[in-house]
Amino acid sequence: MEAKASPRRLRSLVTGGAGFLGSHLCDRLLAEGHEVICVDNLLTASLDNTRHLLGHPRFLFIQHDVIQQTSFPDLFTKVRDTDGPAVGRTSRLDYLLHFASPASPKDYGRHPIPTLKVGAIGTANTLELARTTGAVFLLASSSEVYGDPTVSPQSEIYWGNVNPIGPRSVYDEAKRFAEAITMAYSRAWGVKARIARIFNTYGERMRLDDGRVLPNFFMQALQGKPLTVYGDGSQTRSLCYVSDLVEGLYRLLLSDHGGPINLGSPEEVTVQQLAREVMEATGSRSTITHQALPEDDPKRRRPDISQAIALLDWQPKVRRSEGLRRVVPYFQAQVEALCAR
Repeated sequence: MEAKASPRRLRSLVTGGAGFLGSHLCDRLLAEGHEVICVDNLLTASLDNTRHLLGHPRFLFIQHDVIQQTSFPDLFTKVRDTDGPAVGRTSRLDYLLHFASPASPKDYGRHPIPTLKVGAIGTANTLELARTTGAVFLLASSSEVYGDPTVSPQSEIYWGNVNPIGPRSVYDEAKRFAEAITMAYSRAWGVKARIARIFNTYGERMRLDDGRVLPNFFMQALQGKPLTVYGDGSQTRSLCYVSDLVEGLYRLLLSDHGGPINLGSPEEVTVQQLAREVMEATGSRSTITHQALPEDDPKRRRPDISQAIALLDWQPKVRRSEGLRRVVPYFQAQVEALCAR
């Protein structure tokens, strides 16, 4: 009786794989049985996010900047097969998830040119890699493509309200261009593209100092310092816990729907109320202080997720109160480590 050939293992590459979201995606893909190649230049990410994976037989980390145009064989034949998945000289790749980019106002304010380049050149290079290998390409776009929206909730048909030369434009326009070139590769070259417009996401592995509202609030609350609210705090955000977001991304990756598709929580909250909820979750006796609202800071963030519900059968399951409770130990440990330095 002839033995059946064992099924071929899926191989996925995650750019920005050592970042907050990218590292959680690496975890999920490994759990699903994939070989995972994590590529990151560590500009804003940390190896600590993937340190627990470095000895995994199906995980390979390569420090590389996707802005540099390097072909798939040239990049991966630099790594011996014994260092991770047997990539050898093959050009086989099943999925390519492009998550490389500074993602917080503080980071892209500090690195404006790399942010624009990774959205343009980096996306072009990774799309070319997807084209030559036949991989499904998943672009991590952002709710920032909507800018400071004039409609709420924001649906995928809304074209946005972006200041193309403002301080946030380096990120907003980088993502808008990334979407445009992804669609061009899909139409012109038949690349199997998926576009996820990711709204505010939080969870373990966020950097304390990344400048986003939730890490700021936790750092201040856990140190007993006043929580800084910009403007009058009436601006809103919609916070999705990371496990829910990863589930949505994985479903989009395996679907036949190109998108763009909004992924996020429709549970809207004002920044002022969020500050109070963080103080309650941490038991902090901090007060709230106000500073001037940054230029072009969006006043409303709330996704219309009707497409995600209809096409992916996805919606967030973790309520904000539960998610905030879950991340307290993580942020507590980060604050203690910071204070011990």
